[in-house]
Amino acid sequence: MPSYHHLHLVSDATGETVGTVVRACSVQFRQIETIEHAWTMVRTPLHMERVLAGIGANPGPVLFTLVDGKLRRQLTEGCARLAVPCVSILDPVIAVLASHYGVETEGRPGAQHEMDAEYFERIAAMDFALAHDDGAGLETIHKADVILLGVSRTSKTPTTVYLANRGIRAANYPLVPGVALPQEIERAEGPLIVGLTKDPARLVDIRRNRLRMIGGDAKEDDYVDLDSVRREVAEARRLFTRHGWPVVDVTRRSIEETAAAIITRLANHRAEQAEGAAR
Repeated sequence: MPSYHHLHLVSDATGETVGTVVRACSVQFRQIETIEHAWTMVRTPLHMERVLAGIGANPGPVLFTLVDGKLRRQLTEGCARLAVPCVSILDPVIAVLASHYGVETEGRPGAQHEMDAEYFERIAAMDFALAHDDGAGLETIHKADVILLGVSRTSKTPTTVYLANRGIRAANYPLVPGVALPQEIERAEGPLIVGLTKDPARLVDIRRNRLRMIGGDAKEDDYVDLDSVRREVAEARRLFTRHGWPVVDVTRRSIEETAAAIITRLANHRAEQAEGAAR
């Protein structure tokens, strides 16, 4: 039986940062059910008073991302009076960076959400991903940073979208048994091409569930026949090996973990391209 605890997330912006940290940490405490209280866009002493009143009504740990010194003091002193722990999740990182760079922080609330060049790069990357999903847009696929290849249900589309949200122009193409790879991909020299693979038995389970969801027939045709799927996966792996393309097994990986592996390979790919251009 899980136990329930209140948890307060206080931010001077959207609360996305503190929320992400909390979700990453909370999975380590599966026996605990947290009741999250999100206090966002807290930028005035009056608003902070309302926050402290809410914390007092439902005492629990407080995690915050605040850059204004007065609001920070108001929150930490208020939490001390209420005898609840209060932690800034940004302080350790900011302290290390400030020490290393030898400069002081600017203290701008929500600065990470400003509509700068990086923001527009992410929007452009998302547009690119949508225009090059599932084999579309072959005529411009050479402009991608990354091209993902894989048989059906190897998480190509969600991984592409996740990469796009990181500002990476990603395209994906489905491998179909007996269908040759388009020349547009064979000839693409700039993009990093990555093969995605998955355990055949797991693929069969996912494909069966997919067919049920869309009201299809999950009978033993090649799409869900284990021996056929094994051959399909093996054929895809031979293609990847023949071209020397890196392979990521997504069987036990989340989308985030798959994307992280691809981002690492992309960094190496870009470094190799830069070295080649410098020669």
